[in-house]
Amino acid sequence: MGAIDVDRARALTPGCAHVLHLNHAGASLLPQPVLDAMVGHLELEARVGGYGAAALAQPQLDRTYAAVAELLHASPEEIALTDSATRGWNSAVLALPIATGDRVLLGRAEYGSNAITLLQLRQRTGCELVVIDDDTDGQIDLARLEVELAHGRNAFVSLVHVPTQGGLVNPAAEVGRLCRDAGVPFVLDACQSAGQLPLDVEELGCAVLTATGRKFLRGPRGTGVLYVRRDLIPTLDPMMLDLHAATWIAPDRYVVRDDARRFEMWEYDVAGRVGLGVAVDHALGWGLEAIAERDASLADGLRARLAAIDGVTVRDRGRERCAITTFTVDGVAPEEVQRRLRAEAVNVSVSTSDSAQLDLPHRGLDAVVRASVHYVTTEDELDRFAALVSSACAPAS
Repeated sequence: MGAIDVDRARALTPGCAHVLHLNHAGASLLPQPVLDAMVGHLELEARVGGYGAAALAQPQLDRTYAAVAELLHASPEEIALTDSATRGWNSAVLALPIATGDRVLLGRAEYGSNAITLLQLRQRTGCELVVIDDDTDGQIDLARLEVELAHGRNAFVSLVHVPTQGGLVNPAAEVGRLCRDAGVPFVLDACQSAGQLPLDVEELGCAVLTATGRKFLRGPRGTGVLYVRRDLIPTLDPMMLDLHAATWIAPDRYVVRDDARRFEMWEYDVAGRVGLGVAVDHALGWGLEAIAERDASLADGLRARLAAIDGVTVRDRGRERCAITTFTVDGVAPEEVQRRLRAEAVNVSVSTSDSAQLDLPHRGLDAVVRASVHYVTTEDELDRFAALVSSACAPAS
């Protein structure tokens, strides 16, 4: 796969004509094929009814499972589709066998929703949460993780591949190797890496992986992906079952299905899942290696532009960095930076400490501005963005 045809990619992205979108880590701009697929299915539902439309869409739905499996180098039987990455993460983690005294190892990049579930898990089971500190580069300390894996009864390791509040890429494959050697399940949150980085569950060594559709995969909101390694599936008992996840075979008996779809529910957004499959195929068509290369180059250029502006501090850490850039502006709150940029039709996010309690306060930060590029971003857009940050985001006199 060669270099990405940026002009063609932008022509297939209607939103590029309306906004300077640097919020792909929040919710990306839908490609036209995804929009067409979703609208087409909704129109079909209006004509023939929801059940009939779902039956007609079965080939597209089957392709969604196959496309996600191709994206992750997994089997379709190891894939469940959910309404969010958080739903998938919670469903899998809460199904793991955990007892009083077990330990859960996690990094400082842990996402707020995951952390809340882990705190709830500690309250319910009496397990211990052990935070593995960062190394000098800001990523999870592999040497410390190896030491902790050799001690105590470890239920699983939780790692966020790319944190919501920064551009670093945690060394997931190295974590996976350590977990394999220790015989401890590895749960990987790939919410911010799916769609911008190549992912191979065998190379990563994860037992569970979760991702969302709306971010770098450029799919619709309300869609998520859950991968569960084949040999782990029979050992997991989902907290919620219905007539899709299990079969009621007698008045007092049921049988749980034997694939990852035991984590799904019967009711779901068919148009969303159809759109997700088209979005994954769209990404596969460009090539994840090509996307990763372009995204990293664009983000490096953005960081250099921002670092050259007086009063702006780039906050990203990590030995390897990706499409996300975070920064602060002296004398201007991140929320105000976001507001001023929005007035210029520029989209960014603000990452706050309530989603990163183990990281941002640890670094003396309450919040950062998050600007996330993707392969449809242009160098001209980055020039314009830097100029706006320099001028419009100066402290008010």
